[in-house]
Amino acid sequence: MAASRLLILGVAVAAAGGAGYIAKHMTAQKPQIVVSAPKPSIALSQVLVLTDDVPVGGVLDSQMRWQNWPTDSIGDNYITKAQNPDAISKLKGEVARIAMYKGEPVRRSKLVGEGKSLMSSILPSGMRAVAVQISAETSAGGFILPNDHVDVIMTRRSQTPNVGANGFITDTILKNIRVLAIDQTIQEDEEGKKTKVGATATLELTPLQSEIITVAAQMADRLTLALRSVADAQKKPTEEADYLVSGYGHRGTVRLIKSGEVTEVTGQK
Repeated sequence: MAASRLLILGVAVAAAGGAGYIAKHMTAQKPQIVVSAPKPSIALSQVLVLTDDVPVGGVLDSQMRWQNWPTDSIGDNYITKAQNPDAISKLKGEVARIAMYKGEPVRRSKLVGEGKSLMSSILPSGMRAVAVQISAETSAGGFILPNDHVDVIMTRRSQTPNVGANGFITDTILKNIRVLAIDQTIQEDEEGKKTKVGATATLELTPLQSEIITVAAQMADRLTLALRSVADAQKKPTEEADYLVSGYGHRGTVRLIKSGEVTEVTGQK
């Protein structure tokens, strides 16, 4: 009887010892808690941004709101609430000089100044806006849109016998000219999918080019706009029909009107 009790007692002691050993190691392996240093806070300021796209010529209305913006990233021409708390109400009715997009900070440099017309605002310094009459036949079937680039081709009847094919002379008088507007539309339709055959195209020209196209319009039976690839937009034209206004050129003829009589002379080099 004593032997069995001793056996039971030994098993109990061994079990208790095993349980204590396991508990000891479990408590010894506590997870380590790493406390990271707090990240430095970013200074924020409220900047006026757009909540929707605004096309060229679009009017600002309810598509503006204040948004937190990193202070260090605020540009000089951004509009902040700290400096212009009434900007939303003051800018309502302003017209976009160039296209602006959702989420973009509102900048006064992209708006038409008070008292200025839109066309004069989008026209670069030193350039002129000149209107040319067009039709579907003279404007690439109506597929020419604002901001496209075109060549201007003059076609006229020759006053000199045996000059030109079937009595006509054709000459490209201006190259790679930017189209500012078609009629009163100064931007292309949504996604550029819709086309409209206008009656007038407004072109961006230098003062000399303005004189050239004015003379050409008087001389020509037809002025045609030839649409160019968008890849040519940055190419600068190497020649233009300056002989129309100076009487000097490497090709073509000049129409002279004197005492009601019309004659043509070949341009001289």
